[in-house]
Amino acid sequence: MNKELLTDASARAIRYLEGIDERSVAPTAAAVEQLRAFDEPFPDRETDPAETLRLLDEIGSPGTMGMAGPRFFGFVIGGALPVTVAANWLATAWDQNTGLYRPTPTTSFLEQVSLRWLLDVLRLPGECSGAFVTGATVANFCALAAARHSVLKQAGWNAEADGLFGAPPITVIVSAEAHPSVTKSLGLLGLGRSRVVKVPVDDQGRMFPDQLPAVAGPTIICVQAGNVNTGSFDPIVEICRVAHAAGAWVHVDGAFGLWAAATQSRAHLAVGIADADSFR
Repeated sequence: MNKELLTDASARAIRYLEGIDERSVAPTAAAVEQLRAFDEPFPDRETDPAETLRLLDEIGSPGTMGMAGPRFFGFVIGGALPVTVAANWLATAWDQNTGLYRPTPTTSFLEQVSLRWLLDVLRLPGECSGAFVTGATVANFCALAAARHSVLKQAGWNAEADGLFGAPPITVIVSAEAHPSVTKSLGLLGLGRSRVVKVPVDDQGRMFPDQLPAVAGPTIICVQAGNVNTGSFDPIVEICRVAHAAGAWVHVDGAFGLWAAATQSRAHLAVGIADADSFR
């Protein structure tokens, strides 16, 4: 172990965070231009680790966006807390490939505790399940895959065994302002990007529940708990009433506002949680 290298990395990271309040949020044009120094031929031999770290800090750090500072308001990104940065350093040192409990008991156990805490804070039933994924797009993908399998199973079709060739058609209903990650997921899952039924929205991007089409057969209705442009929620309770009466599956893209949605509509949420999820 190179203790000096790790100590140097810690000092550089601390110095970066200590100066983030004074620097500009966006990198300067000169800092971005300086990044060209990284564009060199693949080396024939190893580089000194200390030199690599120095280059990353002295050339890379000025070219970063100040997302960790208090003056960054772009996208939906919050600055990391000191304890989360420190914990991330430790977790990186652990270097655990958390896939099975036996080889990685600590991280596996912490994951289960965290998921239980999420159920508690979101006021979801204790028997719900969940999983951590890489982000909103993969969460939508996984949840919509579950929705696809469920509505086909309800129609007497086993998607895992028989695939989608010859399967009963699935109607997918989305908001006119559905997030692109939902559209992307539908395309990857074989449900199609252009064959969805779009429901008009108001000036805040909320679906008009009275303009939902008639629901019959295998159907997935995609709603938003937090419109990316306005933060508004679709009328989930009203939509769920219509969907449940027809045996449809309601998928909730909750990447931006599921915390509040769970509090307001706790009685209508039925399965586990991720960045986005499906509710039945």
